[in-house]
Amino acid sequence: MITGIIVFAHGSRVEPANEAVRAVARELVRATGCSQTTAAFLELAQPDLVAAADRLAAAGVERVVVIPYFLTPGLHMERDLPRLVSDIVEKHKGLRVEVAAPLDGHPGLIGILAERFRSLEAD
Repeated sequence: MITGIIVFAHGSRVEPANEAVRAVARELVRATGCSQTTAAFLELAQPDLVAAADRLAAAGVERVVVIPYFLTPGLHMERDLPRLVSDIVEKHKGLRVEVAAPLDGHPGLIGILAERFRSLEAD
């Protein structure tokens, strides 16, 4: 089964923020070996989630893993993302869409926060 990955973020009016998400998606290609990986945005940037899924489906992807680039499970994760996934599944019959958990709760986050703190500690 051919799998694609979508790194799904909110989107920003500040284009460098959107480009940072695209860079994460490119790095994920290297980390996973999944060449069909792209970024998508809820709003304020392109492509949106449906358009990204359309592109992957057109490329022959049979399974899409959506990885939310959201810190916590808020309104966008609980309301918007399920609606968009439903739209994708309705549009692309047979396309399997799975959604990973948001970043919240991952044990690696504490290490990252501690590292950021230590980087600013006074000697």
